[in-house]
Amino acid sequence: MFYQLCKYVILGPLLRLLFRPRIEGLERVPEEGAAIVAGNHLSFSDHFLMPAILRRRITFLAKAEYFTGPGLKGRLTAAFFRSVGQIPVDRSGRGAGQAAVEEGVRVLERGELLGIYPEGTRSHDGRLYKGRVGVAAMTLRTGVKVVPCAMLGTFELQPPGRRLPRMGRVTIRFGEPLDFSRFAGMEGERTVLRAVTDEIMHAVLELSGQEYVDLYAPEAKAAAQAAKQAGAGDARAEDEQGR
Repeated sequence: MFYQLCKYVILGPLLRLLFRPRIEGLERVPEEGAAIVAGNHLSFSDHFLMPAILRRRITFLAKAEYFTGPGLKGRLTAAFFRSVGQIPVDRSGRGAGQAAVEEGVRVLERGELLGIYPEGTRSHDGRLYKGRVGVAAMTLRTGVKVVPCAMLGTFELQPPGRRLPRMGRVTIRFGEPLDFSRFAGMEGERTVLRAVTDEIMHAVLELSGQEYVDLYAPEAKAAAQAAKQAGAGDARAEDEQGR
């Protein structure tokens, strides 16, 4: 009930007012039965925009930190995320990837729509990064199709670190569903998982037009931060020498 209230009365109308979303290819998302919607991840608002525009409910795998905040605020935040269809996934530890796969498979086995960001985290600079193979494991284990999706404009309106979004127009674009039934029974082969994931990411890339980086997003972000710190250190050293 709270999901419907948010979508049609509270959050949905507000998001449509703020972002005036232009929707392309919505008919490519199946109206019933299990499927995966795999997209790029540019902004915190992505979590809410897609559920607001889809005709049916979609469940996302969300990082567990959204559900573990302290105090009353933390409990309210956790309750909100659960009520709008988010499932917490612990991304720490060796078994994190497998735990996410198992949660996703359970959603799909119920015949539901599963939303996933193969990059695993938001892009820190608006580029598209290498996808993790969990999405491939899910589609091969369940046999469901994958609908590629691209969010355009959300990074500019609410980049990482910005608490409140600016008003503007975004585009949400869905591609043709991808069928990987030719790889049935091969979910245990790493090269197959990598090939399927890369095909999904290529489809997202074609929809989004982003620059692609063949690195995992956390690695690229860490390298960028290290370079920034090194540059700041060099600048301080030059300043001290100038004195």
